[in-house]
Amino acid sequence: MAATAVRYLRSVGAPTSAAAPATPAAPVPRPALRAVREDERAPLDAAEFRAALGHFASGVTIITAPGEPGPAGFACQSFTSLSLDPPLVAFMVARTSTTWPRIARAGVFCVNVLGAGHGALCRAFAVSGADKFAGVRHVPAPATGSPRLADVPAWIDCTIHAVHTGGDHLIVVGRVDALGTDPRAAAAGPLLFHRGAFGQFSP
Repeated sequence: MAATAVRYLRSVGAPTSAAAPATPAAPVPRPALRAVREDERAPLDAAEFRAALGHFASGVTIITAPGEPGPAGFACQSFTSLSLDPPLVAFMVARTSTTWPRIARAGVFCVNVLGAGHGALCRAFAVSGADKFAGVRHVPAPATGSPRLADVPAWIDCTIHAVHTGGDHLIVVGRVDALGTDPRAAAAGPLLFHRGAFGQFSP
């Protein structure tokens, strides 16, 4: 529920008011974040960790939420289905993300599953501070009003169910309120991410 996200925001000292600011706020600097103490040696080299995990191919999504002064969204590779009964999904987001607090305040989100032709769209939502929705067609998702992007193969409309800490990331669990597919968009196949590059599925 939205209360879960509000409790998280309060725990980290973030504002929880839904009132829109009179003028757009300046981007919040990313906080320094260490899960390993300064006097400890990290158990693995970060570059080696990324290189090994990069061999795991995944799909790509854009997580969106309604808000003021405008909607929020970010590109997300770490999305997964979690439970059938009740219907739950999950995504992981960096604790330093400047988009996550806006999604947490909304208490809802929509997962937009990207298709093979959405590489440029994904890159646009991967940048920080830009107007990510400029020129992007979308409609409100039926249950939560989160932006449902046009021409995506599938979408999952969710309410935040729980938020867990996982090292330098947060594990966000959403309860599925509505979902749908677009067979025409799905015909092109999924957008895949593997070893730092986009690819497509070939049977």
